Amino acid sequence: MNGNQRPEEPGQSGEFEARVREMMTADAYTIRPSSAPYPAIRRQGAIERRRRAAAAGAALVALAAAPVGAYALNGIGSDGGSDTAAAPLPSTRPSQHPPTPTPAQSAPVERTGPAGPATPGQLLDGITLAQASDGLRKCIAWNQERQQEVSPKSLSQTGLGDAADYRIILALNSTGDSNSPGDGFHVVAVKEQNKRPKLIRLVCTIKDGKVSGMGMSAGGLAFDNGGPVQPDINAGKLYQQSFIDKGNWKLPFRWGSIGRIESSVTRVTVSYGGSTSEAALDHGWFVASGTLDKQVSLAPHVKGYDSTGKVVYDSDTDAQYEKALP
Repeated sequence: MNGNQRPEEPGQSGEFEARVREMMTADAYTIRPSSAPYPAIRRQGAIERRRRAAAAGAALVALAAAPVGAYALNGIGSDGGSDTAAAPLPSTRPSQHPPTPTPAQSAPVERTGPAGPATPGQLLDGITLAQASDGLRKCIAWNQERQQEVSPKSLSQTGLGDAADYRIILALNSTGDSNSPGDGFHVVAVKEQNKRPKLIRLVCTIKDGKVSGMGMSAGGLAFDNGGPVQPDINAGKLYQQSFIDKGNWKLPFRWGSIGRIESSVTRVTVSYGGSTSEAALDHGWFVASGTLDKQVSLAPHVKGYDSTGKVVYDSDTDAQYEKALP
């Protein structure tokens, strides 16, 4: 041992080592952070999971409460009401089962009676469509009862069909005369069919709820006079009284005039007894009416016009049209 070196005193080595260990332990805490608080983290996670589960449950309840088909109003009026109809919104989830068709979708509603006229003015003198339809049914039944008395070669043997196959184009009061006493009403109905004759026109007369007479025309669709307007030459009963009463008509007298038109004809006028009536145009027919307050000797004067206002038909120049009354 070196003589200048002081011998280590007893106890110093142990104290030094203890101080070193204390310093190293303090430094270790400074470099490495304390362990994570695991219980607190686990508790926070459980709270978060419960919050999310509650939110999901609330959303499911909202979806279950909402209707499958929702409606949105397009606009609200100034009075607080809707000024447009509610529009259905399509579902975002397609239905697994197709909707059950409603009766209107599955089959069209079958009409049980004849079709009505194109304009209300073709039903005159307070005659309703129901009354006119009932009169037409009675005339068809009346005709069927008498078919056995008619020659087998008669056109009436083809049958008139059902009232639902017809369209009523005119109904007006009828004035009795010496040949057919008693007032009533006329019903004019038309029908097109596939078999010949292709066109049937009926003029039924009802008096006291019963059929007093019926006139029928049947034929093809072509105009006999070359068109484009063809007055019905067999419908004189609508605008004249019996020739027996010539010069002594019962007045006032409700009259009617009917005929066929081509599609190029956009206007028809009928002059009778000094006044002119604007005819209604109804699916290829013209229908005019008026009231006479004086005796006449000339038949109604019919004129047809095209879309430019040009006269394309004048009954005065129609060789097949009877201009004078019998």
